[in-house]
Amino acid sequence: MSTEAAARADFSFVRYAQCWEDADILLEALDVAEGDVCLSIASAGENSLSLLSCKPARVIAVDMNPAQLACLALRVAAYRVLSHEELLQLIGSRECGDREALYRRCRGVLEGGARDFWDARPQLVQAGIGNAGKFEDYFAVFRRKVLPWIHPRHRVEQLLAGGAADERRHFYTRHWANRRWELLFRLFFSRFVMGRMGRDPEFFRYVEGSVSERILARARHALTELDPAANPYLQWILTGRHTTALPHALRRENFDIIRENLDRLEWHCLSIEELLDAEPELLVDCHNLSDIFEYMSDDYFHELLSKLTAHSRDGARLAYWNMLVPRSRPPELASKLIPNHELAERLHLQDKAFFYSRFVVETVAGGAGCLASPDGEASH
Repeated sequence: MSTEAAARADFSFVRYAQCWEDADILLEALDVAEGDVCLSIASAGENSLSLLSCKPARVIAVDMNPAQLACLALRVAAYRVLSHEELLQLIGSRECGDREALYRRCRGVLEGGARDFWDARPQLVQAGIGNAGKFEDYFAVFRRKVLPWIHPRHRVEQLLAGGAADERRHFYTRHWANRRWELLFRLFFSRFVMGRMGRDPEFFRYVEGSVSERILARARHALTELDPAANPYLQWILTGRHTTALPHALRRENFDIIRENLDRLEWHCLSIEELLDAEPELLVDCHNLSDIFEYMSDDYFHELLSKLTAHSRDGARLAYWNMLVPRSRPPELASKLIPNHELAERLHLQDKAFFYSRFVVETVAGGAGCLASPDGEASH
């Protein structure tokens, strides 16, 4: 079983230098228990590292893009040899006068492929590795070229200061949501611009309707119903760093436990389909699936979801995001997967990575998560 996305998208560079998915809602959705086996889309690595804070037995991170795995590998090295403050400096969350010196310390524990990748790109290290992706470049253009035409710096600072919900709504209506905001936002976050500057155009193959209108509605929610002062994703988009908030994996209180459990993390340059084929007996308790189903046809999504269910223990949870393409359990899997609508909707309202239109949580029904043994009987 090969993957559709690999046949069309370019995976030769860093697409995402950070995980733009909220690990806080991911961890609550998956309810990871000590000793669990977790399957995780690697991306830049933060959310796979966040899973380690729950002390699972094994976190298997996969990505088809070796550049993404180089991002994860450097983060693992940084947790091993740097202090918490130095990790933030290497990422770019905090100012740093010599990131090259931090990298040299990490380099000694990096394996060959990741070491070669970063050795060849000193400018990405010096800028902060959280800036190294195409998606981050896209936000940087918005921040430097578009946002100043909409609001002066002091108004951005006012927004990020947060406040009570009524104050945030009043500020958004009276001071933020002007005509330039709505016009330039719709233009910059259109399918055309995002496909060429932010995401691969192939990732929009199955998208219907207005891209910018949906993202604008989610941005309005993030700027009013959620507190910008507690939103690290919004802060990075608007300022290029984390100001008053950090993603889960970068918080001081999670640093030591993640470092203590690094040996439980492994990563592979494979698609999920290839991993499951390579480990036919693998049974998973928690699936962090990012938004991978957006990039495949409906039929292929059904096929992969069925395969993931078969490689799951009874009661396993699957969590994934819809950004622009609706994907959730199809009718033919109704006896095997149970949607957790109430939990997913509640968590989606809290999602600080606000551009996703939907968060999906599904539980493997008893008797559904099993594999056929060679003698034809089910094995668990």
